[in-house]
Amino acid sequence: MSGTPEVVTCGEAMLLLLAEPGVPLARARRFGSSVAGAESNVAIGLARLGHSVRWIGSVGSDPAGDAVLSMMRAEGVDVSTVAVHPTAPTGLLLRDSHATRGIDVQYHRAGSAASALAPESVHAPLPSGTRLLHLTGITAMLSDSTHRLTRHLIDTARDEGVMVSFDPNVRHKLGAPDRWRTVVGPLLGQADLVLAGADELEMLTGQDAERAVRTLRDGGVEGVVVKYPDKSTVLTNAAGTWARPAFPVPVTDPVGAGDAFAAGLLSALLREVPPDRALAEAATVAALVVQSATDIDGLPTSAQLARALAHLAGHSDPVYR
Repeated sequence: MSGTPEVVTCGEAMLLLLAEPGVPLARARRFGSSVAGAESNVAIGLARLGHSVRWIGSVGSDPAGDAVLSMMRAEGVDVSTVAVHPTAPTGLLLRDSHATRGIDVQYHRAGSAASALAPESVHAPLPSGTRLLHLTGITAMLSDSTHRLTRHLIDTARDEGVMVSFDPNVRHKLGAPDRWRTVVGPLLGQADLVLAGADELEMLTGQDAERAVRTLRDGGVEGVVVKYPDKSTVLTNAAGTWARPAFPVPVTDPVGAGDAFAAGLLSALLREVPPDRALAEAATVAALVVQSATDIDGLPTSAQLARALAHLAGHSDPVYR
């Protein structure tokens, strides 16, 4: 795809090697391949839901990079501006898949092509007509240059009137809490929409989740979505506050649920769906993804989302607070 994107994302995409379901990573002998990365997951999710999406990133001049770009293109994501680094490798993620214990994850991303991204390497990132820029804290934490790029993209979006959604997506393997607070904490207040776990807000702001929401809203953030440990979510904006429990579904693999939720919510907001319906759609996309092994296999099309929501809607109802 090329032309004017409705949505732009920027971040790291890695080749995922996923062990056969239920087998510990150390004992696995068979692996499937896919693409993994917070922003690329959201990009694919939005593309399947019918939105035009451009992913800005960098991969290595290697088979892993070829595979990542091929999979993204196949999903209808515009990768026309992706940089191919001549020497740095594409990041690699190895993990296993299990529903009832912690997932073992091995990142091989040090010195990756994605970590070399910088403002100087991304030209005209937000074409006229772009409506939404979606970013996560992962990109800002990869390197000093990607931190500068993240800030540059946010500044550009604000100058051009493009909505900014931001998910801190804290990964402790990328840095200690103090560094996350220093690098990512200030970015929360620069977004129009923040999607964050209650624990992430507390770590990044030093406040409990409810107080952090008030502080962000008072500082100009238009909407804040808080994800709680029981998988419920609460959306607060100028019109009010809505809460939604998670849909009860069997879990095959919990990885990717947050990105799936973000894709569902952002799609709904782009279509100007009311907040209670937007939360229901987001919860449905997350429920579909956790029933599949990879981060992206369960991401639905618009028709699949509608059918799943109709099926799940009787299980729980939104609560207006």
